[in-house]
Amino acid sequence: MTSSTMIHVRVDNEVKAQATEALEAMGLSVSDAVRLFLKRVVAEQALPLELKVPNAETRAAMEESRAMIRTHRARYATAQELFDDLEKNSKQ
Repeated sequence: MTSSTMIHVRVDNEVKAQATEALEAMGLSVSDAVRLFLKRVVAEQALPLELKVPNAETRAAMEESRAMIRTHRARYATAQELFDDLEKNSKQ
C-alpha cells in the first residue's frame, strides 16, 4: 500500500463552506477534490484550469464588486432601477 501525507491549506471559512456544499452535491469531499486536482496536475504537468490575467474591463468589474461587498450596497437603490438599466443597455 502506498503511504500518504497530510496537506494543510488555509482557506476562508465561507469559501470552505461553499466549496464543501458544492462538492457534496457532486458526491465528493474536499479531500477528494484536492486529490483529484493533484492527480490532474501530475497527469497534465500543468494546472487543470486556464489562468488568465484579467483585462481592464474585467479588473474594473472585479473592483466594483469588491467595493459593493465592502460597503454592503448594490449599485442600484431599487430592483426597478436595475431592470430599467438592463432594459436600456439591452437596446444598445
